[in-house]
Amino acid sequence: MTAFPLPTPLSMQGKRVVVTGAASGIGKATALVLAQLGGHVVINDRAPVDATRDEIQAAGGACSLAQGDLTDDAFLASLFAGDRVHAVAHCAGILNGRPWREDAAWNERFHQLMDVNVRVPLQLATVAIDHMAAHGGGNIALVGSVAGKTGGTSPTTPPDYVASKGAVHALVKWLSRNAVGRGVLVNAVAPGPVETPMTRGFNLGPTLPMGRLGRPEELAWPIAFLCTSAASYLSGAILDVNGGAFVGP
Repeated sequence: MTAFPLPTPLSMQGKRVVVTGAASGIGKATALVLAQLGGHVVINDRAPVDATRDEIQAAGGACSLAQGDLTDDAFLASLFAGDRVHAVAHCAGILNGRPWREDAAWNERFHQLMDVNVRVPLQLATVAIDHMAAHGGGNIALVGSVAGKTGGTSPTTPPDYVASKGAVHALVKWLSRNAVGRGVLVNAVAPGPVETPMTRGFNLGPTLPMGRLGRPEELAWPIAFLCTSAASYLSGAILDVNGGAFVGP
């Protein structure tokens, strides 16, 4: 069988990509896919990312570590203080599964989740847009959720998480309007429930149309696509990647 080269629009050869939340789950899978496409992947997480780096390098990929807390604005800015970043895949986020009405620390939890899930992607994208616009453009992919469109995949989906992901969807549209004229494309994926450490303990698989949760790599490929020049006419889009759990506008 003839081996065909990777089409140029899908190649990330010679490009640097920042991937957040890369220690596990969707972030780790996305980093592995972008490395497969030839990108130099800068992997970030608050948790150790050495295992992700080792896996990328074992497969022949290029990788740099940027472990740190994205809620620290100085650290966040440092990600864009060096060489050109061509794309960002922001996969970091949090979900607290405790019943919110029974959580004595609800107010603190709400503000923490909004900080991580809403303020950080806004701050990250804003800094990235300025950096990319000064270097000829780029691509930003955020991660929303089907919960932000439907109100949750079950009655137990926490309201703070639902609200935060709805906010991400709105931010994608706002960021796109402010970035597209500067050569920066901002898009997102809206996953259904996916097998990650964050969703451990949620037994939703049998209730879904496919009878199972999504796999991290099934989100990683669409996210990686949004980081490539194959997505050159997409801006402000939110791709539904949920195995048929939500079909609508």
